[in-house]
Amino acid sequence: MTQPGKLRLGVNIDHVATVRNARGSAYPDPLRAAKLAEEAGADGITAHLREDRRHIGDADIEALMSGLSVPLNFEMAATDEMQQIALRHVPHAVCIVPEKREERTTEGGLEVAREENRLAHFIAPLRDAGCRVSLFIAADIAQVEAAARIGAQVVELHTGAYCDLHAEGKVAERDAELARLREMSSHAHSLGLEVHAGHGLTFDTVKPVAAFPEVMELNIGHFLIAESIFIGLPAALAEMRRLMDEARDG
Repeated sequence: MTQPGKLRLGVNIDHVATVRNARGSAYPDPLRAAKLAEEAGADGITAHLREDRRHIGDADIEALMSGLSVPLNFEMAATDEMQQIALRHVPHAVCIVPEKREERTTEGGLEVAREENRLAHFIAPLRDAGCRVSLFIAADIAQVEAAARIGAQVVELHTGAYCDLHAEGKVAERDAELARLREMSSHAHSLGLEVHAGHGLTFDTVKPVAAFPEVMELNIGHFLIAESIFIGLPAALAEMRRLMDEARDG
């Protein structure tokens, strides 16, 4: 069973590509951002290759696979195309996420409980190839237990609802969602799953989640890229790391 330990920071660089693609230019380069994050202490880099290629493209995955020293976490939908791309590259980790063309960002967790058989068969070749398989799910007991049954090694708990409720000032609802995240972190750990968390985390919301002893990794992207416009990416990472360490040490 996975044991609690140092909290890792994974940095999602998708929205560097969003800015690049807005002008159809060659810059800013996602690999350059990833290398900068690596130099600033990121423990891993996350990139989501969407079906519509709205930000990260196939060439970016090629560049990240060859140019990084830290692990690449390849976010992907559970489609045949993405499975074949993952099997061709064999990144350190793959994180299976739900994906809808019309959404601006991932809106919820993966439906595992109702698709156990399909997802079990989908992830088996990825595990066999040597990828660490993660499922991005809501803090829901049915989803956590289904993830364990089908052989995922990791669950990443979706913190978006908690962050949205915090931003809206809905304190009671926020605290209830945080309690669900805490409970499911513990339950997933008890089932032998490694626990990660992410989506929407900011300087204001990271510490309560970072304090969960079972959580081994936080994956944060949009906020860090946005904050880097004002203070630079190394400084944004340094402050996030400080808050994470403070929460874990406290």
